[in-house]
Amino acid sequence: MAVEGSAGRVTRRRVHTRANLLEAAFAVFAAKGFGHVSIEEVCEAAGYSRGAFYSNFSSLDELFFALYRRRADLIAEQVSGALALDGPDLDVPAAVDRVTDVLLLDRDWLLVKADFLVHAARDPEVARGLLEHRARLRQAIADRLGRARGHTALPAVLGDTDGAARAVVAAYDGVTTQLLLDRDVEHARAWLKQLLTALLTDGSGTPAHSKN
Repeated sequence: MAVEGSAGRVTRRRVHTRANLLEAAFAVFAAKGFGHVSIEEVCEAAGYSRGAFYSNFSSLDELFFALYRRRADLIAEQVSGALALDGPDLDVPAAVDRVTDVLLLDRDWLLVKADFLVHAARDPEVARGLLEHRARLRQAIADRLGRARGHTALPAVLGDTDGAARAVVAAYDGVTTQLLLDRDVEHARAWLKQLLTALLTDGSGTPAHSKN
């Protein structure tokens, strides 16, 4: 029992150390940008040694991707949760309101994400991992839109539910790029709400099927 208890404490300590390293890395990456940060700087910010770093991550790339994965999964959960509240008949304007209200629009995160996108664009292996995460987010949206099929019509120009999901992610990308420059979170939420409503309805906020 003593051995099991010791192993449990080691596991909890490692989880705690990993979480602290991720939080410290997030702050350092947001302040200085990926490519301008060393392992030593992350360790110093977290209050750990290089040994603690290497017991959790093999490189800054691995740490960076773990950080991205955690934030990206949070966004996917926010979107999925907001879309899951309706029954089979998806109330698009109400769902858009919920999504834009809960969606993470943190500028520091967006700076880290932008750095990661540039880094991934130069590294095919990292790009594949990033594309997998983006595909999961699109799939979560497409699945929800698919469950509403037959109840809520989407604009024909978007094609199928996958096309609609791609349009939603593209709108989010565009709004957050603008947010990086103008720092206006309130305007970003309002603009995203307008874009998503226009994309997923006839533009008036009324689902297409209610006009028939």
